[in-house]
Amino acid sequence: MGIQIDWQAFTPISLVGGLMLGVATVILLLGIGRIAGISGIFSSLLKPKRVEMWQVLFIAGLILSPLLYSLFRPLPDIEISTSIPLLIGAGLLVGFGTRLGSGCTSGHGICGNARLSPRSMAATVTFMLFGIVTVYIGRHLLGLI
Repeated sequence: MGIQIDWQAFTPISLVGGLMLGVATVILLLGIGRIAGISGIFSSLLKPKRVEMWQVLFIAGLILSPLLYSLFRPLPDIEISTSIPLLIGAGLLVGFGTRLGSGCTSGHGICGNARLSPRSMAATVTFMLFGIVTVYIGRHLLGLI
């Protein structure tokens, strides 16, 4: 069992999402000097005194994008084959990690690396290494995945 790509279903339109993310990141950074880090944007919405309109629009775009996409193409099937407690635990660990690392994969991995930030490069390497270790332990030692 490994990673398998369905090359029959791949089309150049699949690259549009990445292109849009890159363009939005550049517009946000050059336009208003902000980083497109999802955890930071989302956490700011939980602090009503600091909310700016662009943050609300950014999160709304994340929520509305699949709905807009579904008008033109069917959404891919999603299958969650693990327990709810494991999902909750994973979500809490991700939340803790974003606080500990002062950002998430989008803030560090996309924006920070593009700015050649040493802290973001170290954070991205750490994300990747712990992801690899987690999958190895889950799949090969615990049989969870």
